[in-house]
Amino acid sequence: MKGDERMKKANGERPNRERVPRSAAARRVRRARPRGGAFTLIELLVVIAVIAILAALTFPAVRGVRISMTRARAKGEMAQIETAIERYKDKLGHYPPDARLAGNPNPYALNTLYYELLGTTNAGGVFRTLDDSAQIEEARIPLVFGPEVRGFVNCAHSGGDEAVVARSFLRGLNGKQYLAITNGASADPVCTVLGSALEGPLVYQDARGAKLNPWRYNSSNPTNNPNSFDLWMDIAVGGKTNRICNWSDKPLVVSAP
Repeated sequence: MKGDERMKKANGERPNRERVPRSAAARRVRRARPRGGAFTLIELLVVIAVIAILAALTFPAVRGVRISMTRARAKGEMAQIETAIERYKDKLGHYPPDARLAGNPNPYALNTLYYELLGTTNAGGVFRTLDDSAQIEEARIPLVFGPEVRGFVNCAHSGGDEAVVARSFLRGLNGKQYLAITNGASADPVCTVLGSALEGPLVYQDARGAKLNPWRYNSSNPTNNPNSFDLWMDIAVGGKTNRICNWSDKPLVVSAP
């Protein structure tokens, strides 16, 4: 027998080997094993379900973070304006005057804060801010801010012993915190107002379509801070209108869907 095997090897023939029959269970395991490491349909469905669950848990958290960041930004910008107003009072002895044009559907939104806090000069009947970022004709002031407003208190002028030096109390503004708005009928700016780029129910815009959510300011008859001033802004966050104001540490919900 062994001699035959050796003869077959010498002649290049393969020796006979007894085949061991595989069990039916072993054949089923081999057939069930996926080829090439691919996922089965059930495995894919499980992965998709897990991703959907994780997304459902993550989206509300991300939305909450975005809302908190928006509110924090508004409060930070408000603190910047408040600090400037207090500096103004410390130097001039009173808060900046507000303005209320009769018939204005948004009282306290159009105010003189930008000019008063940045300081102005008056030459040839034109008021200019000290940084030359805004100007307004003297004759137009009563039409924009109301008949009681004839000019600005924080304005430099010469006159011997009565010379007045204007000062800038507001520092660090970026280009999205103020806007020279128009009235829609003309491209000429009506006035420059302080505000924010944050969305809100009320926005002003310029001739190019840039928008600004204005700060409201009331120093003549403040209802929430009787001894100082009311400063607030309404912003749109999370499908609600929140009021960021200087009489509440927490945002006030003005309206909800």
